[in-house]
Amino acid sequence: MDTRQTEEATTQEHGQHNNQHNQHNQELAEKDRRYVWHAMARHTEDGPPAPMMVESGQGAWVTDTAGNRYLDGMSGLWCVNAGYGREELAKAAYDQLVKLPYYPLTGSHEPAVELGEKLNRWLDPSGQSEYVIFYSNSGSEANETAFKIARQYHEQNGQTDRWKFVSRYRAYHGNGFGSLAATGQAQRKYRYEPLAPGFLHVQPPDTYRCEYCGGRAAGNECGKDCAVRYARQIERVILYELPETVAAVIMEPIITGGGVITPPQDYMAEVRRICDETGVLLISDEVICGFGRTGENFGFQNYLGSGNKENAPDIVTMAKGITSGYLPLSATAVKREIYEAFAGTGLYDNLRHVNTFGGNPAACALAVKNLEVMEKEELPKRSKEMGEKLYEELEEIKDHPNVGDLRHRGLLFGIEMVEDKQSGAPSQEKTAALLAACKKRGLIAGKNGDTVAGYNNIVALSPPLSLTGEDLEFISGTLKETVADL
Repeated sequence: MDTRQTEEATTQEHGQHNNQHNQHNQELAEKDRRYVWHAMARHTEDGPPAPMMVESGQGAWVTDTAGNRYLDGMSGLWCVNAGYGREELAKAAYDQLVKLPYYPLTGSHEPAVELGEKLNRWLDPSGQSEYVIFYSNSGSEANETAFKIARQYHEQNGQTDRWKFVSRYRAYHGNGFGSLAATGQAQRKYRYEPLAPGFLHVQPPDTYRCEYCGGRAAGNECGKDCAVRYARQIERVILYELPETVAAVIMEPIITGGGVITPPQDYMAEVRRICDETGVLLISDEVICGFGRTGENFGFQNYLGSGNKENAPDIVTMAKGITSGYLPLSATAVKREIYEAFAGTGLYDNLRHVNTFGGNPAACALAVKNLEVMEKEELPKRSKEMGEKLYEELEEIKDHPNVGDLRHRGLLFGIEMVEDKQSGAPSQEKTAALLAACKKRGLIAGKNGDTVAGYNNIVALSPPLSLTGEDLEFISGTLKETVADL
């Protein structure tokens, strides 16, 4: 066979392979439409649209079955903090699966103990605070567990009427009947109510649309006065409801899925003070803010510091970044003095809560390795530094007439899209256009979808903390080009 014939044969083989590959992708897409119900997806009588079918990931990038590469600016769902393709994480899970694939935490196993010790070091490197860890599988479950613990804690102390919880509008805390009740997003609740009773909501500390100083929309920066006044809304609800009926306040240090709402610096400390004065527990929901996302180990450390036992949250819930999304795992960390209230020999003194897969040995072993990787590579510190650099790169987009605000902590970003700067009216149309244009250029960004009617207008960014300098330049360049073309 001569060279020309060889080339023709090779071309023909490639063509056949591509046809087979395309046919396989079409069949896969059809089966997907037939058998898989996708989160948040809409569909018509013709069925749902075919979603992007992701095949592989490496670093900050994913590749779909058609061979297209995208920088995943959302780390999946805010969770692949250490990046895709970490063989050491997969190996940690594999080794544990071979050794002991499963045992419930009605007993114990070494990975759960080792992870509990390591989480304590992340929560308080000084060792002043000590937490006892209850493992679950998701952030929703971690928060549901926290609610049960808080209610029973007060019961154990003879305060049997403390059963209510205070949360904020626009915050998301999960999809269970308790965690969704805590959520302050009406569009996520509609047609599922009535939910669990006892969950109360207050105004979020929105530093862009501040109801006290006007916020950045009016050219002002919220200071301590605004922080105190927002926190006093929580205090007012506690007093109106009677403090002896309120069990806990639950809050993300930064409201994430509801629009990346960054509070005034003194806000969380003021909430901590109010909780102390009223005997109410403080639950910090770190499902997204934790594990380096905001430039600290946990989000609360940006506002309450680290190593101060009195300031530390009473309960800390976490998930997502705990394994960088490689396996399902969550945790509810409870201060030891709260845990000790469950001591006793009475029939109902113990926490009667069990989770079949919570604290799975492989997930715990993977989480330990994940935290070791994050420590070795100083990913929380990297998040802070890369976040500052990306913010500086993106500052010029703030001048665009449809960009109302640009805000961030670490590698957690929110871009508020508006009709115009004068009115500040939210623009969901511009948000959708920006997201679509970014994806065409190879950047996956997110938004606060189906949260509060009229306010689903924030483009969100939450890339892997391990992203490279080139990755960061791609994000900033793509966003600047896309915004300029609006």
